[in-house]
Amino acid sequence: MTKRPLILVSPSVETKGIEFSDMSVSLSLPYERALLNADLLPWSVLSLSSRSLIAECVRRADGILLTGGEDVSPGLYEPRMPARLRKKCSVTPDGGERDSREVALVKEVFRQRKPLLAICRGHQILNVALGGTLLADIRSQMKGAMNHQRMDRRSEKVHEVGLTPASLLSKITGRRSLGVNSTHHQAVARPASVLQVVAHSADGIVEALELKPESAQLLPFLVSVQFHPERLADCHREHRAIFAAFAQACAKSRRK
Repeated sequence: MTKRPLILVSPSVETKGIEFSDMSVSLSLPYERALLNADLLPWSVLSLSSRSLIAECVRRADGILLTGGEDVSPGLYEPRMPARLRKKCSVTPDGGERDSREVALVKEVFRQRKPLLAICRGHQILNVALGGTLLADIRSQMKGAMNHQRMDRRSEKVHEVGLTPASLLSKITGRRSLGVNSTHHQAVARPASVLQVVAHSADGIVEALELKPESAQLLPFLVSVQFHPERLADCHREHRAIFAAFAQACAKSRRK
């Protein structure tokens, strides 16, 4: 029997868990379902902070998934952010630790050259870890922007995004535009130097990033999206296709 590729998943950490009210790991079940349905085996990295342990986890994994959650700490990308914007950022008590952990995780993924899928917050922390910046609050910083924080329809398509022709995401989904959900108030501002924008919403928000052609050798697979394909994969094959492509890359990585 062929073993499923092992996927290292970086979760959120809650301030109060059910069992003993301790800090506890939190991961929405749709991530697990989407990975399992793609014949992948999810494995949570929990709250490791040791660089050597993070490196060992990446070494054992066949692919890495960065998930959604709380806002990225503004100090990581805009130390001089005005107080009015800083107040818009929702950072949990573990937020800074998660930021540090995931920045280290991103660097280790690039060092070991493992397939990477980044979703929502994962999309944002990936960009920051590689030297990019974020919009701290879309409504405050982009006049005329649509409402991207549609938590009331978190598992439904709420708007279209245009895909760059010949981009990996366009090839994977077989689309030039993609209907997506939208549950965020922050977004990529300046992309990191090794990344290129491959999807925009109608109001100009960056909806997906990939490696630039000249940087493609850095990783065997990288797709980074602002939306949540795991919440749409059950009903929409183009979103399932994202996990299928990730699975194919992870299986290839496992064979190597």
